[in-house]
Amino acid sequence: MVAAQDEGGCFLLARHNIKDVTKADFRIQSLGSNLLTVSPGSEKSGMVRGAGGGSKTLTNEDGKALAAGNLQNVNKISMEYSGRAQVVTAGNNTNTQIYGVTPIYSEVHKVSVSTGTFITERDNEQMTKVAVIGTQVVTDLFGEGASPIGESIRISGQSFTIVGIAASKGGSGFMNQDDIVYVPLSTAQKQLFGANYLTSIAVEAKSSEAMVAAQDEVGYFLLARHNIKDVTKADFRIQSQQDLLATATSMTGTIVSLLSGIAAISLLVGGIGIMNIMLVTVTERTREIGLRKALGAKKKIIITQFLTESVILTFTGGMIGILVGVLIAFIYSKVTSSIFTISPTSILLAFGVSAGIGILFGYYPAKKAANLQPIEALRWE
Repeated sequence: MVAAQDEGGCFLLARHNIKDVTKADFRIQSLGSNLLTVSPGSEKSGMVRGAGGGSKTLTNEDGKALAAGNLQNVNKISMEYSGRAQVVTAGNNTNTQIYGVTPIYSEVHKVSVSTGTFITERDNEQMTKVAVIGTQVVTDLFGEGASPIGESIRISGQSFTIVGIAASKGGSGFMNQDDIVYVPLSTAQKQLFGANYLTSIAVEAKSSEAMVAAQDEVGYFLLARHNIKDVTKADFRIQSQQDLLATATSMTGTIVSLLSGIAAISLLVGGIGIMNIMLVTVTERTREIGLRKALGAKKKIIITQFLTESVILTFTGGMIGILVGVLIAFIYSKVTSSIFTISPTSILLAFGVSAGIGILFGYYPAKKAANLQPIEALRWE
């Protein structure tokens, strides 16, 4: 399975002429092709503006108007409401993402069911309590390979019947597309979350070339509908899948820079600590150093001795750090259902950095020890 996944991924990267795996566009296509996401703007309380998506400016009427608007560059419209909730069975529970959707969601987002059926229009009209669950939810609640069609689950204390299992789309952690429960939009809004608005509207453009035109068309349509004349005051946002990827990449870059800065400061502080320890060691062993030099030990031997001790000290710290890092990664993979892998290159790099820090910050104390005069060192009290 892993070999096939790697082989298929490499084939698509080569076909799409992509050298950086983080820029793979076929993962985006699995979320829905030519997709635009309309989300609410941010709420403003006094002089403070909240996070994007925090307002309630998108309604079911907006979605229906877009669908009935005969927009030239728009193919399909999917109205959606999402929120997190606790899902419980007789023996297990999980906290996962709940999506209130209509039947067209499966077409827009390319969601298919491996077993059972998807949410129907009748389910939305009658506000039925049915659910389609992802493969990760199946594993968390019923065990791997189970087929729980017809079984009941409780979402926020309310009983739902499983009518379908969504085909696996992949992902991990908080971006796991298989860790989702789909319910009828009307049920999610009125019975689960008590909401009368949408968290997003998915818009499928007629082609990739029509993406920009569709974005403008939807934007001006909603501005007119919301009676907003100034574009800068729009109470909604429209993003393409590429925009979402760029945002995620930017956030990842920021996090990497932050962690790199923290790591650099930690290495500096640790290095200074190593140097202080070695200076104290040199002071305490001054007579020993004088005796060795009096017996013919050369400067190179003294330097090598103290550098070796410094490297051993940093190696020990590096080993402890690696073990703690592996343990934290293992716990995180279990909590978020992510894949747990250990990179030998990273471990070797960690050992290399530890040795480098030992040599860099241990050289001064070693040099100081080597430069001691034998007579003065022997007189040291």
